[in-house]
Amino acid sequence: MSVPRMSQPPLSQPDAAAQPVFNQPNFDIAALRSLAAGIDLGSFAKAADRVARSSSAVSAQIRKLEEQAGLPLFVKSGRGLALTDAGHTMLRYAKRIIELNDEAATAVRGANLDGWVRIGLQEDFGEAILPGVLGRFARAHPKVRIEARVARNAELLEGLDANRLDLALLWGDAASAALAARDGIVSEEIAHAPMRWIGAAQPDEGATPFVRVSDEPLPLVAFDRPCRFFGAATAALDRAGVPWRVAFTTPSLAGLWAAAAAGLGLTVRSRYGLPASLRQFDGAPLGLPELPSLPLVLLRRASSATPTVCRLAEITGQSVRDATAAFG
Repeated sequence: MSVPRMSQPPLSQPDAAAQPVFNQPNFDIAALRSLAAGIDLGSFAKAADRVARSSSAVSAQIRKLEEQAGLPLFVKSGRGLALTDAGHTMLRYAKRIIELNDEAATAVRGANLDGWVRIGLQEDFGEAILPGVLGRFARAHPKVRIEARVARNAELLEGLDANRLDLALLWGDAASAALAARDGIVSEEIAHAPMRWIGAAQPDEGATPFVRVSDEPLPLVAFDRPCRFFGAATAALDRAGVPWRVAFTTPSLAGLWAAAAAGLGLTVRSRYGLPASLRQFDGAPLGLPELPSLPLVLLRRASSATPTVCRLAEITGQSVRDATAAFG
């Protein structure tokens, strides 16, 4: 059988941006996982445990990535290593590749899964985390119906205890630790979120900036008690000898943001979901104490530990870790 001849285009100089596909390196997903885990955990020794490889094997993976990239991904910084510009780019794409790979694997294996999954999250994550989590999960499990509840810790703990939720993302406190200690509840600490002094943004962003009057009590905008953030902030102020007063209380995060943006006082929260009308303050120039970090925990009912629920928990945890790492 004869093969018809095809006309050839005129020869031209090769375009670096349009090289043949077979000339492009095929980055190994296992190596990309090790890179992402090392940055996420701050140590490739810890990453080796997460990816179930030896430290030497992880080091070899990173060297292979650098060889394929043709550029160094790390540079020495003090006693440790820091990402180069190429390293930051590689990390950003590594996370996207890993996410898409895992989404494809889950979708193929779980295409026929159905039923309900019930998840609860703190208000801080309703806009910052929830849309991305639900989008990823729904693409992988289109037949699964999701019930999401955004509420404060006490309501989420009650929902878990009463079997109205399968899993919940909460701020770690005595109540969540008590529930986690019971049989039938699985607890995973997924991040530590630094507390921040938060107030109105600069005037050009449409709000009055916060100015502290040193001889007056510090005005605070707070959630209705009990509130872990309020308790930690006032304890730190008391230890530092800084007088304070409650200027505004609210049962909702939206009310908290609105009052702080209006310049009624400072509030204390994490940076998750921080609106543009607010900014975090360095407490030292204002004579304010440093604030602690709060653990974020994911609680699950053992009786609800289906592959679908476990996958939703995995996506939620990774989304929170990525958001936390983005804060620097």
